[in-house]
Amino acid sequence: MDLNTLILYEDDILLVVNKPGGLMVEPDRNGHTNLLQEVKRYLKVKTGNESYVQHLHRLDRPVSGIVLFTKSREHLRNLSEQFAERKVKKYYKALTTNAPASAEGELIHWHRKEKKKAALYKEPTDFTELAKLQYKTKKVSDQFTEWDIALETGKYHQIRAQLASLGCPIVGDALYGSTTEYKPNCIALHAYQLEFQHPLTQGHLVIQCPAQWAIT
Repeated sequence: MDLNTLILYEDDILLVVNKPGGLMVEPDRNGHTNLLQEVKRYLKVKTGNESYVQHLHRLDRPVSGIVLFTKSREHLRNLSEQFAERKVKKYYKALTTNAPASAEGELIHWHRKEKKKAALYKEPTDFTELAKLQYKTKKVSDQFTEWDIALETGKYHQIRAQLASLGCPIVGDALYGSTTEYKPNCIALHAYQLEFQHPLTQGHLVIQCPAQWAIT
């Protein structure tokens, strides 16, 4: 993997990478290749030293798109708090073969992780948390509908489960009901825009990475 081709932004504090679908963000118990490992390798080659680096959020393994890292322990807390306080704006693109009844709208559920899937409820129940997003859709071919999603809450498999709840599973996402094939170990969900405040300059950063769908 040539990480140089995946870097979207870099300065002394921040590193933003376009994660390929099928790649873990962080190590797992099975020792799979992961993005954090690749970032550390890239920084070691660049600086000649073992460098501190930490991701601020995660994407599911089959999802592609923007992941933010910090190279500064000093600024980790500021960035972490921006995510915790929902000051970071996250936007995704998705493809489905089905279209929702409403071309745009808001999805609100009560979310709970159950085993290796997300379960959604219409009312609060034990151990659930609010899951919320806004979406707009458009037909991009006879077969596919593209979703533009503004994610308000970042819960486990949230987008995947919420779209599936409308009868619109994401292309390639067999776990949530898709029967349409996509790239191996990938689904058609891409984190294409991230907005946050630079922890040093206080400037508003907008990082973008357009979706490139593997469809014909």
